[in-house]
Amino acid sequence: MASSVTSITRFEDRPSWTDDVRSEPDFNGIIGQSPALLQVLEMIESVATSDSTVLLLGETGTGKELVARAIHDRSRRKHQAFVKLNCAAIPSGLMESELFGHERGAFTGAVAQRIGRFELASHGTAFLDEIGEMPLDLQPKLLRVLQEREFERLGSTRTLRTNARLIAATDRSLEKMIADKEFRSDLYYRLSVFPIHIPALRERPEDIPLLVRYFTDKYARRMQKLIDVIPAAAMRGLTRRHWAGNIRELENVIERAVILTRSSTLQVSADEVETIGPVTPAPEKRAAIERDEILRVLRETNGRVAGPEGAAARMAIKRTTLISRMKKLGIVNLREVRVVA
Repeated sequence: MASSVTSITRFEDRPSWTDDVRSEPDFNGIIGQSPALLQVLEMIESVATSDSTVLLLGETGTGKELVARAIHDRSRRKHQAFVKLNCAAIPSGLMESELFGHERGAFTGAVAQRIGRFELASHGTAFLDEIGEMPLDLQPKLLRVLQEREFERLGSTRTLRTNARLIAATDRSLEKMIADKEFRSDLYYRLSVFPIHIPALRERPEDIPLLVRYFTDKYARRMQKLIDVIPAAAMRGLTRRHWAGNIRELENVIERAVILTRSSTLQVSADEVETIGPVTPAPEKRAAIERDEILRVLRETNGRVAGPEGAAARMAIKRTTLISRMKKLGIVNLREVRVVA
C-alpha cells in the first residue's frame, strides 16, 4: 500500500489536467467554478465585511454550513467564535436554554449555570442551522435578540447584551410556513436582510467532475491508497445522476467507492452511476430557475432594481448585470413585477 498519494487524478481518456478549483485554503472547501456557484461566492465576498444578518436557503446537503463559515472567516469577526446550533437536533424543551443559557435551579436538573450560544458568540458569529425548526413560542425571543441585541438567561431577570452576528439557514420554505402560521413574518423579514440561495448540485453539473476528483483524493489520502484514474464512463454517469442528497450524497458515494477500490482506478459500481430521478436540468431549465429567482427578489424589492434596497444589491451583482440578465430572460417588459431601473 502506498504511503503517499498524488493530488492529481485523471480520466482514463484524458492523461492529465491542471486542477484550478476552489479548495480549502482558498475558499473554505467550497469546490466549483459553475456560474451558479460563482454568483454565491460573489455574494459571500460582498456581505462578509458587513455585520448584516444572512439567511442561507437551499436543499439539504448543499453546503450551507461551509458558506456560513466562509462568511465568518472573511469578516472582521474571524478571530472570534463561530458558534453553531442545529435547531432540528435540539428537543424543543431545551432550545431556549441552548440559545440563551440558564441559571442554576432554573428547572429540574439545572445543577449549574449554563452559558447560551448567543452569549458565547458575542463579538463573533452565531450560526443557526435548520431555523425553520425553531418552536413558534421561541421566535419572539430570537426576534428580540435581532432587534434589541438583548436577552435573559432562563431563571434570571438580569438582561444581557450580545452583538453576535446571526447567520441562519433552512431547507424549508419559510414563506409557506408563514402562510401556515408556523413561522413569524416579522422574524422572517429580520432574518432575510441578505438571503443567499445555495444551488442544488443538479443546478451546477459542471462542478460534479471537480467534486468527484476532490473527494477521491481526500479519501484516497485518508485510506493511504493511490487512485489516479477515474473511468470516463463512471464520470459521465455520476454527472447525469439526479443527486437528491446533493454534495453530501456525492461525497458518501465517492467514499464508498474508494473503500471498495483495489487498484489505481476508482471502482464505482453500476448502481451508483445510474440516473436516479429527473435528469440534470437542461440549459433552458437552469434559465427558468434563474428567472424565478430574479422574479422572487424583484417582488421582495417591489420591482426596484437599483439602489441600496434594490434587487441588484440583494443579489450582490451590478445593476447593469442584472438588467442584462433580465433582458436575456425576458423579464423587463413583463407584468409580473413593476421594474424600477
